[in-house]
Amino acid sequence: MGRLRMKVRFDYMGRGKSGKLFGGKSGEEVCEEIRQNKVSLIRNVPIQGIHIEDIEMSQEIYSVFDEVTGKVVSYAPVSITFTADSVEDAIKFTMKEEFRTVEVLEPEEITLSKIETERLLLKVSEELVNFRIYLERKMDTWK
Repeated sequence: MGRLRMKVRFDYMGRGKSGKLFGGKSGEEVCEEIRQNKVSLIRNVPIQGIHIEDIEMSQEIYSVFDEVTGKVVSYAPVSITFTADSVEDAIKFTMKEEFRTVEVLEPEEITLSKIETERLLLKVSEELVNFRIYLERKMDTWK
């Protein structure tokens, strides 16, 4: 199988922070800062098997009410067009908490051999385990 060309969307979350001395930051300001930092990392830190073509940050920040916390949470969307050397590389790049959507731009069809299918399933399993560990650590810090 050749290279994959994809477009993904990540929505970076921000919650308002109250400051004691100079006032706080709104959720919109926090998620915008996070978006800027994450995009800077994606632009400047090479990712094995991933080649960034375009990063689009023009989508508006939006806010929703989080029923679990009872607070408003803001999100800053980013669309990234990239090519991946393999399906495994694409999975590793996209398996993040912020991941929202994916569009495969090229090729029109993907055929996986038996070995490629096995590698794909193994990579998905590895990323799910890593994500579970990440969530457990995050939940421990909330306690």
